Amino acid sequence: MANFRALVLREEDGRIVPRLESVDEALLPAGEVTVRVEYSTLNYKDGMILEGQGRLVRRYPHIPGIDFAGTVEHSDSPEFRPGDPVLLTGWRVGEIHWGGYAEKARVKAAWLVRRPEGLGAREAMAIGTAGFTAMLAVIALEQHGLVPGAGDVLVTGAAGGVGSVAVALLARLGHRVVAATGRPALAEYLRELGAAELIERSVLAGKPARPLDSERWAGAVDAVGGATLATILTQLRYRASVAACGLAGGSDLPASVIPFLLRGVNLLGIDSVMCPRAERIAAWQRLARDLPQDRLARMTEVVPLSRLPELAPKILRGEIRGRTVVDIAG
Repeated sequence: MANFRALVLREEDGRIVPRLESVDEALLPAGEVTVRVEYSTLNYKDGMILEGQGRLVRRYPHIPGIDFAGTVEHSDSPEFRPGDPVLLTGWRVGEIHWGGYAEKARVKAAWLVRRPEGLGAREAMAIGTAGFTAMLAVIALEQHGLVPGAGDVLVTGAAGGVGSVAVALLARLGHRVVAATGRPALAEYLRELGAAELIERSVLAGKPARPLDSERWAGAVDAVGGATLATILTQLRYRASVAACGLAGGSDLPASVIPFLLRGVNLLGIDSVMCPRAERIAAWQRLARDLPQDRLARMTEVVPLSRLPELAPKILRGEIRGRTVVDIAG
């Protein structure tokens, strides 16, 4: 057994302290497959874990990182062989199971997805959980009737990770995308990703004044939640849907049942953590096909593992644009 480099969280005097450490490979958790990790990523949940918020991690020391991509180093599963390119998102890896902020990870074979042809480890992590969640949201909207040309599709939290990928995907698929953001300085960035129109997030952030508003949205991807989601429900067109995949604006939902009863709208919950494997594989195939690589590169910044502690509070404050890829060797 050899040692590997990792970002380790320890609990000291009631505080969560991150440090780069050398870890004995023998300490890796049980699993059929050992992966040599090349890249990981920074998601909102990673920020919470690094800051010790939400009691997402119960036992320390802990290696965080809810995503990773790399190559199989050792496998006791007939499904994978050394050298296979793989990725992982979800399954509470990085929370209750050691994660991807390390040179090595050991996990169950059933948690891994073989990387689609033409999608490198860096590109896979530029997508990560945020982009995977956005793809699941788009698929759910399609399954509930959204087609190109149906009307404006709203994306909230548009400059964040989920929002950036959702804007790029929906635009590529032929939809007219309206991006809601509280960062007007990023207007050009959002237009480059494919947004046809921008609105200020405050327009949606107030508690709805009435149970039904004018019909506007043919569909929506909402990464904000709270009053914003409640407002979207009042503005959906007849039988339109909103895919809810975030709670940056709060977990409460001050909504009425009236939009459901009088307009037949749909509120679609998007879970990327325990999503069944067959759906994961299909979503990653769609991402490899439908997400423009030039737009993905435009929304991505690559940082070394050592920078994560300083970036964690920034993503929680909504100060990170697009996607942050973590170079494990950096």
